[in-house]
Amino acid sequence: MVPVRKVSDQFEARVIAARLGSEGIVTQLRGGGIEGPYPMGPIEILVAEEDIEVARELLLADEIESAFDDEEPGSPFASGLSRRVAIVVLVCLVLTTLVRILSLAS
Repeated sequence: MVPVRKVSDQFEARVIAARLGSEGIVTQLRGGGIEGPYPMGPIEILVAEEDIEVARELLLADEIESAFDDEEPGSPFASGLSRRVAIVVLVCLVLTTLVRILSLAS
């Protein structure tokens, strides 16, 4: 068994282990009070050496998906296109203001 992730929370470790287990990857948790009576310290999630690449890919895909889930659906920045349009508009406003300031100064 080799470590695939280290976390500081038992709940997070168990969620990750369950996620990997749902894909047929056997996991083992070590540290952080998992073996003892005191729930303190980092916890390592271990997988079989032959499953390490698949486990990393699954966890990376989950992280990427969760980055998009943080935005509220009704938010004006919910889509990447809306965010880019807002940035372009902001840059145009800043440039217009700078041009006006420079034209008044000369």
